[in-house]
Amino acid sequence: MGNQREVVGIVVRDKMDKGVIVAVERRVRHDVYRKIRRRTSRFMAHDEENSARVGDRVAMAESRPLSKRKRFVVTRVINRAETV
Repeated sequence: MGNQREVVGIVVRDKMDKGVIVAVERRVRHDVYRKIRRRTSRFMAHDEENSARVGDRVAMAESRPLSKRKRFVVTRVINRAETV
């Protein structure tokens, strides 16, 4: 998978067929007050095997546009969520 950027995030929604929504968190320093804040971005990702569940930590790679909002593909599940 060449030089695509790979990001790690938590699955927050898995209701779609072959698709999940992943929340990716990053830390940003405020320009004036210098306090570090957490920012979250939500990405739609393609999950061919429907293997990711809500709460799983997944890695995804950037890809060609797969639909109007899908630009990432789930490459692997890093940690499974604890089931209750």
